[in-house]
Amino acid sequence: MQGYGKAFVIGTTLLAAALATACASRRHDLASDSISAQAPFSRTFPGTGDAVCWSVKRAMLSQGYMLDRATDTGVLTGTRDFQPDPKLNVSYHLQTTCADNRNGTSIVFVTATREDSQLQKMKQSTSMGIGPATITMPSGSAKVLGVVRRETIQDPDFYHRFFQLVQGFADQEALAQRARSHADAGQAQARAP
Repeated sequence: MQGYGKAFVIGTTLLAAALATACASRRHDLASDSISAQAPFSRTFPGTGDAVCWSVKRAMLSQGYMLDRATDTGVLTGTRDFQPDPKLNVSYHLQTTCADNRNGTSIVFVTATREDSQLQKMKQSTSMGIGPATITMPSGSAKVLGVVRRETIQDPDFYHRFFQLVQGFADQEALAQRARSHADAGQAQARAP
């Protein structure tokens, strides 16, 4: 009987080691699949960090995103909600980071997630009691929004469209800066004796 106990312990230990190895190798595979040089999450734009970051902010606002951290330098987080169905709420969360490359260009990083929430029935209960004696009874149900799906958006077209919008605003900003420079130069010449 003692031999069976040792065999059981050894077998259990080997099984646990095999499962841990399988889990570790699977985790490694998932991590390597999520890292790619072809990721659509960043783009470099001509222009200073201030001009490009302002263009990112304008792009987000133009698409109806409510900015959560509008005062952080270089980091913008926004959310847009819509309801395609009376029982379904869809939220897009967009986080952008922009930085000046100090060579006349700036880089913008974007990550977008989609979260679907659906109306679900949730049972409610009421607890009553005095001291240690407590009784809990069902008291009905309520409808609440519960998250049913959450994912990072991987579609390169989504990011391409966002970056095109940013580029349009960056081009407008560059034109405005050139116009200001010409106006300043004209005023300086007019003041010269």
